[in-house]
Amino acid sequence: MGIVRQHLSDTFNTFFDSEKSSGILLIMCTGISLVMTNSSIGPAYLGFWHVSVGGLSLERWINDGLMAIFFLLIGLELERELYSGELAQFKNALLPIVAAIGGMVVPALIHYSVNAGTSTQAGIGIPMATDIAFALGALAMLGNRIPASLKVFVVAFAVIDDLGAIVVIALFYSAQLSVWYLLGALGVWSLLCALNRFFRVMSLVPYLLGGGLLWFLMLQSGIHATIAGVMLAFAIPFSHKDNDLNSPSHMLELFLHKPVAFIILPIFALANTGIVVGTDWTHHLASMNSIGIIAGLMLGKPLGVTLLCAVAVACGLCRLPADMNWRHIAGAGILGGIGFTMSIFIANLAFVGNVEITNASKMAILFVSLIAGTIGFLWLRCWGRPERRLTR
Repeated sequence: MGIVRQHLSDTFNTFFDSEKSSGILLIMCTGISLVMTNSSIGPAYLGFWHVSVGGLSLERWINDGLMAIFFLLIGLELERELYSGELAQFKNALLPIVAAIGGMVVPALIHYSVNAGTSTQAGIGIPMATDIAFALGALAMLGNRIPASLKVFVVAFAVIDDLGAIVVIALFYSAQLSVWYLLGALGVWSLLCALNRFFRVMSLVPYLLGGGLLWFLMLQSGIHATIAGVMLAFAIPFSHKDNDLNSPSHMLELFLHKPVAFIILPIFALANTGIVVGTDWTHHLASMNSIGIIAGLMLGKPLGVTLLCAVAVACGLCRLPADMNWRHIAGAGILGGIGFTMSIFIANLAFVGNVEITNASKMAILFVSLIAGTIGFLWLRCWGRPERRLTR
């Protein structure tokens, strides 16, 4: 007999290290942004991000352009884990998928229950997302106190959660749809898939050039351009060997880790956390929209993740990893309440033109993310020890 142990791939560990370091940098950039916004140079700081460059504001280039690269990396990592990583077995992959569904549906229902029929109903998508960088930062501080499978589980459900949020953005937060541009985008994506599947073109050049065109067509179609990053990820040739350095997917993934962690996400934080904290900040946190966001992330996430996973395991659809128990699942659900990046992203789209509600939404997101991160860390520190189940 032996103790069940989880061995993480080199690629996963590289991704994990980049994301946990990015979480620390994100905190610093958020602090800088808050201080700058609420100082004497606040108006100039906020105005800087709205300077027009090439027909789009700097903020738009960041949110539509740089974040597409972020989701390209997410797509590449998800593809690798599904095909040859820790999620290659269907029953292992199904658990975080179920967790992500519960972690999206329940928070959305909570927000809708208190905002239905009001001007803030559009914020229903805000509490649906999970910030990978901050969640992994919390897990990293716990070190060996938690099972390796929990790290995989959190990454997987957070990635799927964010992809679900992207689908919600595409369906409900997009501008007027242009069918011709959308068909053009689908045509380019189909061509890239054909280059991979049928012609086995291994050079990254045509995929990156096609990805740029795909991004432009998605931007013009009215569907949020960041979805182009995820589509491109699944068109790039992939190798099932974790150490295959010649795989285009593997090479691009390794190349993107540090730029995304240390450039793109920090810039996003600087551009999107400029929150004006006035004397009436408590009033904003007490609004129905803020209550929906806070309750959705703080209560809806752990409830949705834990309950739906419990139902799926009870029905035999999936199983818990050998070194995890239900306290780990609950802890992961609490950390899922760290919305930050995608929640702020959706808040910008939900309340376009309404600075006051957008500002209040971001304040609620930061507030609940801090609470969820703290409670989740303490929860797993106390009850996160790996299970020691024996196998023959």
